[in-house]
Amino acid sequence: MSEETLGSARASGPTVAETIAADAVPPPQPLLEQRYEFLGDADIDCSRYTSSEFARLEDERLWARCWQWACREEHIPDVGDNYVHNIGPWSVIVVRSAPDTVQAFVNACTHRGTRILDGEGAGYSNQFTCPFHGWGWSLDGELAQLPGRWDFPHAGDKSHSLRPVACELWGGFVFINLDSNAKPLEDYMDVLPEHFQHFPLERRRIRAHVQKVLPANWKAAQEAFLEAYHNFETHDAPNGANTQYDVFGKYVTRFIHNIGCYSSESLDDYPGDKWRSPPLTENEMLQILSVFGLEHEEVPEGETARSVAAADLRKRLGEAWGVDLTAVSDALMLDSIEYHLFPNMFFFPGITVPMVYRFRPNGDDVNTSLFDIMILEPLADGAEHPEPPEPVKLDVEQSYTEAEVLSWLAPVYDEDTGNLHLQQQGLRGSKKRGITLGNYQEARIRRVHMTLDEFLQEGEL
Repeated sequence: MSEETLGSARASGPTVAETIAADAVPPPQPLLEQRYEFLGDADIDCSRYTSSEFARLEDERLWARCWQWACREEHIPDVGDNYVHNIGPWSVIVVRSAPDTVQAFVNACTHRGTRILDGEGAGYSNQFTCPFHGWGWSLDGELAQLPGRWDFPHAGDKSHSLRPVACELWGGFVFINLDSNAKPLEDYMDVLPEHFQHFPLERRRIRAHVQKVLPANWKAAQEAFLEAYHNFETHDAPNGANTQYDVFGKYVTRFIHNIGCYSSESLDDYPGDKWRSPPLTENEMLQILSVFGLEHEEVPEGETARSVAAADLRKRLGEAWGVDLTAVSDALMLDSIEYHLFPNMFFFPGITVPMVYRFRPNGDDVNTSLFDIMILEPLADGAEHPEPPEPVKLDVEQSYTEAEVLSWLAPVYDEDTGNLHLQQQGLRGSKKRGITLGNYQEARIRRVHMTLDEFLQEGEL
């Protein structure tokens, strides 16, 4: 097979583009775009997930050089509000140093290196003071307090200011980059600024924040969310075969998979016949969608389960939030639309599926990771951002159902992450030293590894 045709195979049945083009309320232009390229089919070495040496290389050449979101702007609304973000060996303080100024600094004393603020998350300070010897800095990072200054003629206010970290804002998020030579965030984001003009995340509020320790390397953990190929076995669900995968560039990819419809003909290459005979009726599909708390129980003649569910949600959620959703497309109301920004960030622009994800190393343990979930709910016009909730923290053995804020999503996340301990164990002990990826359904995973290689080689990014 020529390279031109590799990766061109697709499941039979209606495509995502055909489904959303037929919706009662049409989608915005970015959801109609399709972009895919064949990226190769070589195996990915298992050691990338299990090697402590590889993880140390990531600390030095990835986490010290990439853009990553540290917090939301509503975490630091007032002067003196700060947020500590930890990644690998690095710790960064994000602070609102003036009403219209957000800055970031390395969380380390310039005297003997002690971390200035312990832990992670939101706090407040009118200045930063090292807990060891009492050196202090103003909110803009300048050295303002040096006990026994007579003994430090070689320590100046400028030379021993806190070390600055690149900091930029987008979509209500605060991004940081430890590389002093980093390109601007905009150069890194590809289509995201253009696409998200249609679904601005800065007008969302954090309804819930859950952080869980996962029993797998951060890459393996996030890869469970980069494809819908697992839906049939992991979730026992038919939606996934016709998921659309887009590769917009080396930093940004996307998938769209429809909720509230499926084609039995697209399931011919998948095991079992549960979802084939007989196909679900529109009323049966509406019953599946009742997880959203719909008021309707039947689909009127000439309509679809998707259109009925979307209309129901527009009315009910719009009234509950004080937000006008009448022009929001069926796809944005229902579908799982997931953008990934390298290396570890996921943004969902939808209304009923409105999450953001972040996956990080869990300290220096290569076999576990931290998974942050935020549910971002639309904010009424003119409303101020409320104080964000404290994260619900779950250990590796705890179920997502212990985080009641996740509601119907909790058992879904248990399914999504329930295989990770088996995968991490298998990666460590596999005689087949590489993982094999599908050309289309798992192309986003391959794109992450390709871009990761560029960082690890220390070339021009």
